[in-house]
Amino acid sequence: MRLFVLILSMLLFVNTAFAAPFNANAKTKRIPAGTRFSLQLMNPLSTINNAAGTEFTAILMNDETADNDVILPMGSLVRGTIRKVEPSKRMSKGAILYLDFDHVVTPNGRQLPLTFSVTGRADITYDGGITGGRGYKEALINNWQVTKDIVSNSTEWGGDVFDDVIVADQLMTGIGAIGGAIGGGAYYVYDFFADMIRKGDDVNLRKGEVLNVILVDPVDVPVI
Repeated sequence: MRLFVLILSMLLFVNTAFAAPFNANAKTKRIPAGTRFSLQLMNPLSTINNAAGTEFTAILMNDETADNDVILPMGSLVRGTIRKVEPSKRMSKGAILYLDFDHVVTPNGRQLPLTFSVTGRADITYDGGITGGRGYKEALINNWQVTKDIVSNSTEWGGDVFDDVIVADQLMTGIGAIGGAIGGGAYYVYDFFADMIRKGDDVNLRKGEVLNVILVDPVDVPVI
């Protein structure tokens, strides 16, 4: 029994002796809040095929440095989950996909919690979701743009038919403009009512798509 206690004491001493230098030399470097990253998705994400709780993985597209040292190299894994999915609704209201980024895997294998917020997209909602459409008002704006494009393209087509004959060119330009106005107007009226009953678009993020994110809270990365 005494021999067992002696051996156990020696093992504890050896472990303490080897652990002390590591703990003494261990340090961290901080990545401040507001730091921007680019993440490439390793999984496709969709409001059709995925539900809340679905896990996903992304990789860093750039090195994160501090004091000229790379503390999070390109290719580091970032893992997250889908926090919530809101389905598309009528009146052209698109689905909304909410993402939570849980942690990053450091070069030494540690998992550090972090909070990212997606940024730099035109389809971001006020509360940070990615949407397939903001509703009826946005649909009308898009319809009006399509209507203007129809009129413009028809007018240009009419002018190109007899480009070398001035009188004919002017005549066909006018005919093209009138035709475009009629066609564009019909399209606008049709979609004016159709957008009231149709559902908005779903959100589909493809594998390999790059998301620009911003760090919400600072994170301390352990370095040796």
